[in-house]
Amino acid sequence: MAITASLVKELRERTGAGMMECKKALTETGGDIDAAIELMRKSGAAKAEKKAGRTAAEGLIIIKHSADNKKAVMVEVNCETDFVAKDDNFTNFADAVAERVLASDVADVEALMALSLHDGEETTIEEARQALVSKIGENMNVRRFERMNANGAVSSYRHGVKIGVIVDLVDGNDELGKDVAMHVAATNPLCVSEEQVPQEAIDKEKDIFAAQAKESGKPDNIIEKMVTGRLKKYLAEITLVGQPFVKDPDQTVGKLLGSANASVASFTRFEVGEGIEKKKEDFAAEVMAQVKGD
Repeated sequence: MAITASLVKELRERTGAGMMECKKALTETGGDIDAAIELMRKSGAAKAEKKAGRTAAEGLIIIKHSADNKKAVMVEVNCETDFVAKDDNFTNFADAVAERVLASDVADVEALMALSLHDGEETTIEEARQALVSKIGENMNVRRFERMNANGAVSSYRHGVKIGVIVDLVDGNDELGKDVAMHVAATNPLCVSEEQVPQEAIDKEKDIFAAQAKESGKPDNIIEKMVTGRLKKYLAEITLVGQPFVKDPDQTVGKLLGSANASVASFTRFEVGEGIEKKKEDFAAEVMAQVKGD
């Protein structure tokens, strides 16, 4: 069967692959477009496996809300370079993944990857990821997601595409919620209030402050007051309600919330690549690998 331009065009539209790759697949399958798609999917899986060991620490955060703002999800999808993080194919994939998280009740990434990328389609998120790796040439993955079912209403803030925050605000308006979410993005508090600080963290800091204070040579009763004061300052620094509000440092977030008779039940903050060890790149080797088709 002759491999016509229209056949190649149809395969490109259905797979998003390059012209030469489409023509090669059609040639190998005798012009059978469905067989060509299957062949390309298998090839894409092989290429994805080959790139799986490469560090993907760039990417973006996507946030989606339900219509009533009682539910929201936040998803981190990673790639290797900031350039690809801006690619429409990558951003569209990440957006579709977030929509599936919002519409489903899956508990972890493994279960998520087995869902179809779009309703009514057979292609799973994992298959779509592998195809995208093959097409773009970078390792990429869905790293994590958080689903929030609010006691109040969910507000959110995204700083660029790399930091995202969702906040469960009780008895406040969305403007206040967005201000609080923006504050969390900027300051990265450990938790909402002192009651949520782990006791082991408090004990650890207390021991450190006590050791530092003893070096002053002052009496024990003075040392105790010094430790108490430093611990109070530490707790204010790491808790949301104790921190000075970024838009008005003369008042704490706690006072801001109190003036509106509002409270924060919980919050989650994601930052792209946090906790991922980025390896140093050998750009000469990278170029050589691309020349060799690795």
